[in-house]
Amino acid sequence: MLSKRKIIQEQIVFLDAGSVDFGDVLLEPLRKAGRLTVFQVTRPAEIFKRAKSADHVVVNKCRFDADLLKRLKNLKSIHLTATGTNNIDLVAAEKNRIAVTNVRDYCTDAVAQYTISAILNLAGNIFELDRRVRAGEWSRSRFFTVTPTGFQQVAGQTLGIIGYGAIGRRVARLARGLGMKIMIARIPGRCYSAGELKKRVLFSKVIRASDFMTIHAPLTKLTARLINRRVLHDMKPGSFLINTARGGIVHEKALDAALRSGRLGGAVLDVLEKEPPALNHPLLKTPRLILTPHASWSSLQARNRVIEEVALNIKAFCAHQKRNRVV
Repeated sequence: MLSKRKIIQEQIVFLDAGSVDFGDVLLEPLRKAGRLTVFQVTRPAEIFKRAKSADHVVVNKCRFDADLLKRLKNLKSIHLTATGTNNIDLVAAEKNRIAVTNVRDYCTDAVAQYTISAILNLAGNIFELDRRVRAGEWSRSRFFTVTPTGFQQVAGQTLGIIGYGAIGRRVARLARGLGMKIMIARIPGRCYSAGELKKRVLFSKVIRASDFMTIHAPLTKLTARLINRRVLHDMKPGSFLINTARGGIVHEKALDAALRSGRLGGAVLDVLEKEPPALNHPLLKTPRLILTPHASWSSLQARNRVIEEVALNIKAFCAHQKRNRVV
């Protein structure tokens, strides 16, 4: 094991701390792991200059392609403050003997809580009722209330879950507590063990039977635009869609059409195919749609935990131990 003195001499560069630390996160665990340099934001053209002397890079969304990884001769490891590794060329990292780690399950509770909040907001039509009050309908009402529009109870309704990892399982547990029925979808083309197959239902049956459908799967070749025009057409009329996973899983133009036509009762998207969206992004004007800025993961507790986990990943690497290694 490396001595504490030697570990402290390792140079750590955090390239995009502003994506995790909003002025409220403790970076002390990283400072204890080595000599820390922090940049709030790093543009693509700045990555090489800022990372070239680093032993270890901490990063959330900055991209490391094969050419960049080849040029970073001093770099020993890359540590993601996230679970997804799409922004790192893992093959090139392995070729150049650069270790890569990520952090799993740090935001399970946060995303599950957000998902349940989305279900309840859609079922209760909370935003629409708030809009009607602010428009003066309650003030002009002859009664103590206004006629509810689209207010449903979730007890007894069916929740379809696409992606049944830690977050999907937590959502299922919480939804059962609300009295919902759970259906776990088989992702078309994916191979499952015999045990997994027993818990999962054909994708086509899930989309036709679900009153609410929530996505918690990674973006892969099998899930890219999985929710397409045909799937949206086959979904139960008036049903609701929630996506907290990756924007590329939902075909955005098809969703826009399904919501405008009234085929779907509503949707909540915390992710888009391109983030951040352009100011004229079509979905910004789509009816029956709630958009949030990729924030379902971002509770203070989750962000502090991811920093703590990354610090432990760096210390483990320096001690020649494999912890959360992707490469």
